[in-house]
Amino acid sequence: MKIKFSSGIALLAMLASCSVKRESVSKYVDPNIGTAHSRWFFYTPAAVPYGMAKLAPSTNGHYGNASGWEAVGYDTRQNSIEGFVHFHEWQVGGVSYMPTTGTLKVRPGDLEGANTGYRSKFDRKNQVAEPGYYKVLLDDYKITAELTATKRVGFQRYTFPKNELSHIILDIGNKQGESGDVTDAGIKMIDDTHFEGFVSTYPKYVKIYDPQGKVDMFFYGEISKKPASISSFAGDNVKENSTSATGKGAGLVLNYQTTDNETIEIKTGLSYTSIANAKNNFTTEATGLSFEQAKAKAQQTWEQQLGKITVEGTDEQNKTKFYTGLFHALLGRGIASDVNGAYPKHGGLTGQLPAQTDKNLKAEFINTDAIWGGFWNITQLWSLSYPEWYGSFVNTQLQLYKDKGWFGDGVANSEYVSGVGTNFVGLAVAGAYNVGIRNYDVNLAYEAVKGNEFNYKNRAVGSGKMDTKAFLDHGYVPFLDQTGRDFVTDSTGSNFSGSHTLEYSYSAFAAAQMAKAMGKTDDYNKLIKYSNGWRQIFNPQNKLMQPKRANGSFIEKFDPYQPWRGFQEGNAVQYTFYVPQNPAGLIDAIGKDNFNKRLDSIFTVSEKLGFGGGKTIDAFAGINSIYNHGNQPNLHISWLFNFSGKPWLTQKWTRLIGQEFYGTEPIHGYGYGQDEDQGQLGSWYVINALGLFDVKGFTDLRPIVELGSPLFDKATITLGNSKTLTIETKNNSKDNVYIQSATFNGAPLDNCWLYRDELMKGGKLIFIMGGQPNTAWGTKTPPPSAQ
Repeated sequence: MKIKFSSGIALLAMLASCSVKRESVSKYVDPNIGTAHSRWFFYTPAAVPYGMAKLAPSTNGHYGNASGWEAVGYDTRQNSIEGFVHFHEWQVGGVSYMPTTGTLKVRPGDLEGANTGYRSKFDRKNQVAEPGYYKVLLDDYKITAELTATKRVGFQRYTFPKNELSHIILDIGNKQGESGDVTDAGIKMIDDTHFEGFVSTYPKYVKIYDPQGKVDMFFYGEISKKPASISSFAGDNVKENSTSATGKGAGLVLNYQTTDNETIEIKTGLSYTSIANAKNNFTTEATGLSFEQAKAKAQQTWEQQLGKITVEGTDEQNKTKFYTGLFHALLGRGIASDVNGAYPKHGGLTGQLPAQTDKNLKAEFINTDAIWGGFWNITQLWSLSYPEWYGSFVNTQLQLYKDKGWFGDGVANSEYVSGVGTNFVGLAVAGAYNVGIRNYDVNLAYEAVKGNEFNYKNRAVGSGKMDTKAFLDHGYVPFLDQTGRDFVTDSTGSNFSGSHTLEYSYSAFAAAQMAKAMGKTDDYNKLIKYSNGWRQIFNPQNKLMQPKRANGSFIEKFDPYQPWRGFQEGNAVQYTFYVPQNPAGLIDAIGKDNFNKRLDSIFTVSEKLGFGGGKTIDAFAGINSIYNHGNQPNLHISWLFNFSGKPWLTQKWTRLIGQEFYGTEPIHGYGYGQDEDQGQLGSWYVINALGLFDVKGFTDLRPIVELGSPLFDKATITLGNSKTLTIETKNNSKDNVYIQSATFNGAPLDNCWLYRDELMKGGKLIFIMGGQPNTAWGTKTPPPSAQ
């Protein structure tokens, strides 16, 4: 769908062209891409990068979802809007507003069928979605709704028709998205134009992984016009001339008589710690700020952040994919700390972040899902151009470690909401350390990283890795049968024993490199031994990873295509390539020729299915296939040819994945309705299109960067150290995907990799491209495999 752009982006484009002679990059972002079967936190156009306030329309948000993680919120296949919601994070959702006219209804109503509630139909031709701004016409009421935000304040503007019965419904007491049922809520007017309140929820994943926890949301709001009257409600019970409401289903209705085209604005300060801090966030960020000013500021912020990487070329579709991917990368997580450094601790308590004097290194506390697979996308992008967010991720996890004794596999307001149960936080922290991001106590960080690999006594369920003892005892995780049980992991093993063995081997390698860097030789020797755990489950007969029982025997009735039996969200064919810490060792075990033939044929077959789950709209559509780009465990595989002597196959297949798996449509965006998990698939597209990647996720003692097939004629990257890297291609085209030769700062580049510290000095990478592989280029010295 071709989306419309407002005067705000047009103005930014004009200003950009006048001042720095380049076009606006924001205009290439289309937030509507991939909005079929998308997650709660995916579609939030009215936000700033990593903001707490993430405003979006909701088509089905109050329905929640049975599994606690599924697609919910906004779906391009649904044609009515039930409200505009402020909080959108993993397991966190709430505070919905809806403008209406006519007879008052206080329930959202059914998605399909008769008008049973206050929701309204809308036509997407009357919808505008841009970075930092959203606008739509509500057909049932002829009201135009607009949304924008600062970091912690949501702005809504409604343009009403002439009507004696106009309303703004502040629906705070109903569940939203993944949040689970509201357990308590309260809202009250504190004067004619200001209100405040709170919402408490008990999300499903909190219930499972941190049962004593809860998720609280607080708000303080201002209306631009005093209501003619105010009603309150709880469920269907409406009270006239009432200015407060409490409990489940609570809300207020602001009643007006409006003139034609009359606008009413609402600004809402948000916080996860207290109403007082919501008010302070509001005062600091929004005092005297109009909707139009907030919108311009948000879009200026997006332009600046997206503009850290500029790409040039004639293919507009590729630019749309690139900048939409970068948009999702910078949107996928959100801050949870207030302007004064307060942050939510476990069980409704409030913590205070340490004072930080260096503004450039100031770390925020961020709400975050697991980093599962994030080392093959988001952390590489962070460390390239956005190191402040990598630093915030590490600082957040270290704060959790200090508060709770363990890293969190997934986190919502400091509550453990484990997503996959394997906890790669230590690996991500080691990667940050190895690339030089160290705005934290490095000794504390190492203590926590080591503890994540070795400690298991009284380990919190929500920190994952509940089979750590089994891995340490056996050198692999023994297989447990699933009969009558799902997702079983304990001190004796796991029914995901195959994938856990591979994952723990990789994270042990990362911790080993950090130990080595810090001179901890004994720890290094122990950890590097465990990094070879993958060899224990490699079956030399079938050349596949095959789970083992505690007695050392491979499991029987083994089907390498069967997902879930021994392998989480995948199968043995996919996971056999999961040895990123030692590709050379895996290639040698399989045999180089066999490795190359097998991997190449996997991509040849997978191309017919769009490198994922075909055209099936389902997050798990590809888990029983031989390659599934729609899920994290597969994201490094196409880059392994750089280690196996055929870098031209990495160039070929990475280019084709970007071309086929990624689309520019609401349904074909990231596969077909597959899981764009907090910007991970978007991040992969960005770094892949730049032709820069590291299979090891920068966990090496001296990290490297592998080279692929740069997509654009020219890319100019503002590096995290403020230096500039330019990547140019000559003779580039859709068919000319193969590197013929390359230079870096004028010197011939004969390898398909270089050390990251050299790349980060900046300068110019130039690639000469061609339509046929140059099988001599990049093969002399393969990337270092084991450091």
